[in-house]
Amino acid sequence: MSFTKRIISIQKKSNSLLCVGLDTDQKKIPSHLQSKKSGMLEFNKQIINATKDFACAYKINFAFYEALGKEGWTIVEKTRASIPSSIITIADAKRGDIGNSSAYYANAILNEMGFDSITVAPYMGKDSVQPFLQWENKGVFLLALTSNEGALDFQYKKIGKKRLFEEVVAQSQQWTDKQNLGFVVGATKTKDIQSVRKLAPAAPFLVPGVGTQGGNIDDVIKYGCTNDGFGVVINASRSVLYASSGKDFADVAGKETERLKNEINSYRKKYFTAG
Repeated sequence: MSFTKRIISIQKKSNSLLCVGLDTDQKKIPSHLQSKKSGMLEFNKQIINATKDFACAYKINFAFYEALGKEGWTIVEKTRASIPSSIITIADAKRGDIGNSSAYYANAILNEMGFDSITVAPYMGKDSVQPFLQWENKGVFLLALTSNEGALDFQYKKIGKKRLFEEVVAQSQQWTDKQNLGFVVGATKTKDIQSVRKLAPAAPFLVPGVGTQGGNIDDVIKYGCTNDGFGVVINASRSVLYASSGKDFADVAGKETERLKNEINSYRKKYFTAG
């Protein structure tokens, strides 16, 4: 099964478009876990256990773990192993280098570490991305239109009649025929999600920026979903992870995840009969 088809299949079975972002900041986890050597891993495992019934994917942001050195890599591997195989895993690693280097990055994260997908920066072009696209069942979320303020620096620059993010989406789809390419499209850029969807009618979108960043879920569903009401993977990180700073953090995170899932589905029902 291709990566794109697998995402849709999981979303249909779970009736969820929600991704839980494990952007776990060791300084923000509950105080009773900060003093424990295994506190960060224990936090992740409890979050996963409390939210797995409401999520279609988990995204592990490598930056929070790489900062811890060897211990951080161990936490990444054990966290990924704690995620049920029925749920998509996304390595938010934002790799992208010359072809030879990318081949090693791809093998390390998608094969050796066992992630289902990875975020990749497209700036260096085709040969820096293709090594990640060699497996049909492994996915790439290419950075297209990001949610940060700095997106305006380059992503909206015109190249002929297209803006740069539109050129990235149009060109990159010629690099694979395996249905394994998706795009990162920020929830804070909802008016332009529609432009990306027109260029990539069937590609999965990873959509950060809801929750704490204030992205509009209604517009994400309206403009981002494929025609059957699926195809967007809406990420929530801080609003779930730190919904409570007490010992009840996992229970509260579970309730917040369920609430978000239901909110997303209410908009799907508004626009799609599949919802």
